[in-house]
Amino acid sequence: MRFSLSAAVLVAGVAQTNAQYLVNELSFGYGVRIAPEGQNSIPNFSLSGKPGAPELLSNKVILTPLMPGNQRGAVWADKTVQHQNWITDVEFRASGPERAGGNLNIWLAKDGPHVVGTSSLYTVRKFEGLVLVVDQHGGTSGMIRGFLNDGNTDYSVHHNVDGLAFGHCVFPYRNLGRPAQIKLRQTDAKFSVEVDSHLCFESDKIRIPAGYNFGITAASADSPDSFEVFKLVVLTEDSKTHGGSSGHEGSSGYVQANDPPKRDYARSGQASNTNNNNNNNNNQQVDDPYDQKIPDEEADKITSSKAQFADLHNRLQSVNHHLSTIFRQQAQYQSVGEKRHEELSIMIGELKGLMSKLDTISSLENKITSLENDIKSVRRDVWNKVQDSENAVKNHLTDKHADLHEHVEDKLKKHVGGGHTKLIFFFICGQALLAGTYVWYKRRRSMPKKYL
Repeated sequence: MRFSLSAAVLVAGVAQTNAQYLVNELSFGYGVRIAPEGQNSIPNFSLSGKPGAPELLSNKVILTPLMPGNQRGAVWADKTVQHQNWITDVEFRASGPERAGGNLNIWLAKDGPHVVGTSSLYTVRKFEGLVLVVDQHGGTSGMIRGFLNDGNTDYSVHHNVDGLAFGHCVFPYRNLGRPAQIKLRQTDAKFSVEVDSHLCFESDKIRIPAGYNFGITAASADSPDSFEVFKLVVLTEDSKTHGGSSGHEGSSGYVQANDPPKRDYARSGQASNTNNNNNNNNNQQVDDPYDQKIPDEEADKITSSKAQFADLHNRLQSVNHHLSTIFRQQAQYQSVGEKRHEELSIMIGELKGLMSKLDTISSLENKITSLENDIKSVRRDVWNKVQDSENAVKNHLTDKHADLHEHVEDKLKKHVGGGHTKLIFFFICGQALLAGTYVWYKRRRSMPKKYL
């Protein structure tokens, strides 16, 4: 191949300007598998949860299951960030029934595994660092908010935690059917948060110092959401660490990347392993080294058989490299297809488990129908009994009333009927007696008095 010196310098300068390095010990999910086959842990990360530990699959970590509710899960990096400028890429998925709830928390906190643990924004005590909270705050379809703490504020007892947010944006994250992406970016100029490649919020007054741990925690409600984390990838433009007491970063290599797109880290990781075998150094370029095209040459410039052979050799070698790249990408696509097939199989299994509950629903409907019939029968029997009792009481009162009426009439006839003549005679005799007494009294009074 024939390259001019100036073109080579220009290409090298552009590549050096855009170079980014994958920090392996702070990342997972960029390869085909999250954890090595046969292991139940993520290298350089710790899993914890309440009441049980999160479930680790080949391509994701289930922090909170779809059932039961009130679960907590966390994944924390064992080592701290030793870079001033970095990019953190998180992919997760939240799914659940219509009125389910929960929250996902992305932390960059000092001594996070011990200070924060499995806590969420509303249960954590005093911590130092940053947390991004993804939940349905304010009854929205979803929102992402950023919070800072200098270690003096106890969030678990604060009267208005929601008022401490320094940035937010609407983020409908539930039941998307695909992983959602949150990207945190810190440069010398600003700190920003992107959601699905769109800017959420940014600030030039925020800068997180080195020495903090990355972590992701999730908490579910009574009606739970299932939070699944597919990857946590940390990139930096620095090929070496900026100090630090541990010096761990130097032990595991950095993968060079030009800000790889979403879900391309598996491909990047394999390309990096190829470069590592070829170059035997820790700085591995993710971009395919055979992507550079051989410039076309005019035939009259090739004047010797040696130059012709060299040109033919270079072009055949380039074709061979491109074919190797095609085969390698085909293998990667096949692995991605297998991974998606495995994920689909798991989802179908969960769906079958939910479908099996429909049998119990049918049985419950039958029981409810039987209970409804029993209630109607009892109601009908009670109504008949009430009607019979009412008729019996009515008949009894009618009979008693008739008997009482006849009895009263008999008494009146006995004591009053046939005695009217005596009563009239009694009144006339009484009147005559009073009249005779009055006449006798008047005569007695008008007689002359006798004196002795």
